[in-house]
Amino acid sequence: MSKLPYSIALAGKGGTGKTTVAGLLVKYLVKIGKTPVLAVDADANANFNEVLGLVVTETLGEAREEMKKGASSGITKDVFMQMKLEQAVVEAEGYDLVVMGRPEGSGCYCAANTLLTTYLDRLMGNYASVVMDNEAGMEHMSRMTTNNMNVLLVVSDSSRRGIQAAARIFELADELALRIEQKHLIVNQAQEAETEAVAATARQLGLEVSGIIPEDHEVREYDRLGTPTIRLDENNKAVQATFRIFELILQP
Repeated sequence: MSKLPYSIALAGKGGTGKTTVAGLLVKYLVKIGKTPVLAVDADANANFNEVLGLVVTETLGEAREEMKKGASSGITKDVFMQMKLEQAVVEAEGYDLVVMGRPEGSGCYCAANTLLTTYLDRLMGNYASVVMDNEAGMEHMSRMTTNNMNVLLVVSDSSRRGIQAAARIFELADELALRIEQKHLIVNQAQEAETEAVAATARQLGLEVSGIIPEDHEVREYDRLGTPTIRLDENNKAVQATFRIFELILQP
């Protein structure tokens, strides 16, 4: 029986740099040897591959739609789904990526979703670590995507609205009784002068900040040019700050 991977989910409102942080988490896990890592893009607006510098040609959502339209004729549905899942895995050095693609929508095909869940669970069992980048907001949590996780990292910017959105995500996780061992708030893209104010705002909302990542020109430039941020040098101040946070809060 496969050993369960150390699984980390990321959530947060749009514009916080959540996917960039997810990419740096993959970089960190590869650095410390907690490999192989499976990166899962569970955002319908998928762009985890851009952060990781990978090209995606297949998504699991597309496989589900193909099965829904009867594309599996001639082979059993479980063989079809297993084949499509294997085709959807993009391999890299130390880590792989799989993209969930668009959600099931109004025409949910339960048989396909059940098979996808089954084979995705089996796939995860082949990895030491799993990093799941979820869509902005809270929709994924109400669909129970973020469940049975070791760690939930909620990424916020330094604004009060961003921290309020993070607080709502934590509240929803509790309301849904999601099985998550640890929950942490990370504030990204913060100015040095904002540190105390950010911590105070979080405390007012009943939260503690587990770490603050400084705003960094090089990170912004990578994003602007479309350069994969996983390639950032480890001497970059944002990368160093992020790695220090991971060292403190993660125990893979």
